[in-house]
Amino acid sequence: MSGKHTVEKIGGTSMSSFGDIMNNVIIGGRSGAELYNRVFVVSAYGGITNLLLENKKTGEPGVYGKFAEGSDEWEDKLNETRQEMIKYNRSFEAIGLDRGAADAFVEERVEGIRACLNDLMRLRSFGHFDPRDYLPATREFLSAFGEAQSAFNSAEILKKHGVNAVFVDLTGWKETKTYFMDDAIRLAFKDLDLSACMPIVTGYVKCAEGIMNRFNRGYSEITFSKLAVLTDAREGVIHKEFHLCTADPKLVGADKVKIIGNTNFDIADQLSDMDMEAIHAKAAKLMEMRNIPIRVKNAFEPEHEGTLISRDFVSDHPKVDMICGRKDIIAIEVFDPEMVGVSGYDYRLLKSFADNDINIIAKNTNANTITHYVSEKSKGLKKCVESLEKHSPGAKITTCGVAIVAVIGSNMNIPGFLSRAANALAQANINVLALTQCMRQVNMQFIIERSCFEEAQIALHKEFVERD
Repeated sequence: MSGKHTVEKIGGTSMSSFGDIMNNVIIGGRSGAELYNRVFVVSAYGGITNLLLENKKTGEPGVYGKFAEGSDEWEDKLNETRQEMIKYNRSFEAIGLDRGAADAFVEERVEGIRACLNDLMRLRSFGHFDPRDYLPATREFLSAFGEAQSAFNSAEILKKHGVNAVFVDLTGWKETKTYFMDDAIRLAFKDLDLSACMPIVTGYVKCAEGIMNRFNRGYSEITFSKLAVLTDAREGVIHKEFHLCTADPKLVGADKVKIIGNTNFDIADQLSDMDMEAIHAKAAKLMEMRNIPIRVKNAFEPEHEGTLISRDFVSDHPKVDMICGRKDIIAIEVFDPEMVGVSGYDYRLLKSFADNDINIIAKNTNANTITHYVSEKSKGLKKCVESLEKHSPGAKITTCGVAIVAVIGSNMNIPGFLSRAANALAQANINVLALTQCMRQVNMQFIIERSCFEEAQIALHKEFVERD
């Protein structure tokens, strides 16, 4: 493993159209040795992890959610998950999947999960077992199932098409020994000759650290980055169902956006903070430190080079990489006339955010007002506000829903960018409630009313991309 290979990740939506992925990405006209020196990390098919855990968008409980509630309905959800998995198996028969083997794989794991959860239910009924002791492990156990199915199926289908594919199951199914993540990956790859086989790897890794508990549902990208680092990959490739563009093409128009050709890890971090799914921030950091570039490609336009994210790239001329934003923002404003000149006032406020595990996305401050902008999805939001009120009794604390629209680029360090952005919003009759920009000038953030969210992005894209 000398750095000749790539490590490539395929997301759940793309995996659901595996025939296209196989033809466009994995095989794509290659034959013989051209097929190899490529490692694929796969996600569960679209919707499966929602059924196993909870719906990512609506929060509707899946198997885990129902089990954690103590509801007997977890078994209904497990049966529903099984049915959806069998449907996926049926849909891939036409491209070579052995339906009998695939269904047997699903049945064996479903029944194993059912038996395990029933045992836990019996233990819980005695009242001596704290859910905090076994629920994290249960969540890990369930989340692994989706990736195991998609990786198994993919390897089986590829074998039928003449590829020496190897199913690399990192989920630790029925294995009693647990390794640290790095050791688990090294052990799985120690005997693989990447020049002669194609590993199809589960996005989930059973490890002593607990990958789900540490990274929640971004764990497959952590696996992707760890694999790239530990095997000294030449490049990491993320295949998505869209290009990384200057804005959302559905919003501003597919004919108006431009594909971002090159950018850097700093900009990837800015996009991650805006909830853009280029790559998980912690995953990118691992590869940035080892100077392994990441390429984001459209799985359905394989001939396009996509977007290359590298460590040192800076545009040679001032331009905007992307207009994006978040609509799920709550502004928490603390107004206190006694704040002015007091050292450490903000430090005391930050403790309430840290104690409730709330990430701060943006912040404004003046003599007697400090406003923090956080995601409204933050679970500890109510407790955080209560803590702020308790520890700042003389302050007036208000909250309201807002949106952030950001102008992001690797080189915006020239006079006039900020004035152009403000003027574009003014021309669209959009009031700027607040704004923030660091001295490095790679991210201008405008706090606006939520009702103006889409219109603001259209106006800024027109100014900085279409006009330029």
